[in-house]
Amino acid sequence: MPKTYPTPGGVHPPQNKAQSTSRPIQQASLPAELVLPLSQHAGAPAKAIVAVGDKVLKGQCIAQAKGSISAYIHAPSSGEVTAIEPRAIPHASGMQDNCIVIKTDGEDNWCPLQGCEDFSQLPASELVEQIRLAGITGLGGGGFPTAVKLISSDTQASLNKAIDTLIINGTECEPYITADDLLMRERAQQIISGIQILQHIIKPSTATLIGVENNKPEAIAALEAAIAEANANNITVVSFAGKYPSGGEKQLIQILTGREVPSGGLPADVGIVCQNVGTVAAVHDAIVLGKPLISRITTVTGQACAQPQNFEVLIGSPIAHVLAQAGFDASACQRLIMGGPMMGFTLTDTSVPVIKATNCLLAATEAELPSPPPAQACIRCGMCAEACPASLLPQQLYWYARSKEYEKLEELNLFDCIECGACSYVCPSTIPLVQYYRASKADIREHKAEMHKAEQSKARFEARQQRLEREEQEKAEKRAARQAAAKAKLAAAAQAGGEQELDPVQAAVARAKAKKAAKAAAAETEAGNSTAKPETKPTDEAN
Repeated sequence: MPKTYPTPGGVHPPQNKAQSTSRPIQQASLPAELVLPLSQHAGAPAKAIVAVGDKVLKGQCIAQAKGSISAYIHAPSSGEVTAIEPRAIPHASGMQDNCIVIKTDGEDNWCPLQGCEDFSQLPASELVEQIRLAGITGLGGGGFPTAVKLISSDTQASLNKAIDTLIINGTECEPYITADDLLMRERAQQIISGIQILQHIIKPSTATLIGVENNKPEAIAALEAAIAEANANNITVVSFAGKYPSGGEKQLIQILTGREVPSGGLPADVGIVCQNVGTVAAVHDAIVLGKPLISRITTVTGQACAQPQNFEVLIGSPIAHVLAQAGFDASACQRLIMGGPMMGFTLTDTSVPVIKATNCLLAATEAELPSPPPAQACIRCGMCAEACPASLLPQQLYWYARSKEYEKLEELNLFDCIECGACSYVCPSTIPLVQYYRASKADIREHKAEMHKAEQSKARFEARQQRLEREEQEKAEKRAARQAAAKAKLAAAAQAGGEQELDPVQAAVARAKAKKAAKAAAAETEAGNSTAKPETKPTDEAN
């Protein structure tokens, strides 16, 4: 068994996983309506490429990735696009965002799919592009576009990043959530196939490790059997004693390799790429079967559900539709959470859809998750610092968050906080520490965005001023050139006529005087003629 390494902090909350593992994964039924948020992943929102009234097929691309960090979105079933409008989405704030709404036709007709029988014959860059076009994002909860994290072997040198280890995260340490556990038990072959595709892309030189907590013996056995069946001797399952949050990316890397990702750094900085087991199963479906990401395994659990279990749910399915299939009792539910009790957030609207990051729906009763008592003053006990898996100073972060001293928060590495909730869990004063950290992160991001916007506006203003000054200078130069040309032309004419060169103004004055003199001479001539003696003619009398 490969060596594992200790990590700081961590807690051991009740697991409450057995209630949703007694049944196999069940296919959720097709809802009458699917709601697909355009911002259901990390990065920029996707751009809709369908219009209201369009007929779509299952698997058809309906929104394109916009920018380098974004994700494609596909129709989870066939039907008609009935709206593209703001709808409520799963978010702690209850916010709305633009969504594509599909009225399903019940036929579930697929668009043509094109899989690959032998992915080893394809270049890494083409596989990464297919993963991108399939809309695959991290299914462990982060929702980061998978293709962005895949540093292929032919680009590692250009990025100065040598990837020697591929880590597959099957830890699933959050209480109640068992989606990855059931996936590993039932679909281990697809997971191993997806890992082999990633190995072909990345070509890790040292190891490929699947990290699984030792409280999942059935999953471990299934993975080892699939490895043997595929003769994949270069893939190793590493089990270890669990504590929360050992499934955090940086924490798992340290457990399996002893390496620490630097503050503000990425796993690639220490030669590692890390992916979730659900993500690699989706990679298998995309490359081997040609299927985009249109469904995921979601745990539906809690004492307010009569039949807690895991469902394969179409992305965009209303949460109320999914809960109903687990025997949800709304009157018994004290709190509905998307995610687990440690890192999840409360939902107040069951019409919001399942998205790619929805790994769990927890319908908890009051007895199951009692309402916390009012927060008391911090007693400086230091328990939060002992529990922090990132070796931060939660007390100081809390004080500076309350006083909105953002520079000090950044100096104390606020953004290294993974928001696991371990500090809040052990706090005897029941202070919701993570809420303060999340709010401060949002404030800092907003402030930086405003600063960036102001800098862009300043740069545009300065560029405009430079352009106007340049245009004015060009106009002045053209005027000077025209004047010089006129002088040269006049000088050439004077020289050709043997006349003394005159200034253009003087020449004009001379012409005016000559014209005036000519007029005066003409007037004098006319006056002289009018004063001459008239001629005498003979009369009749003279005759």
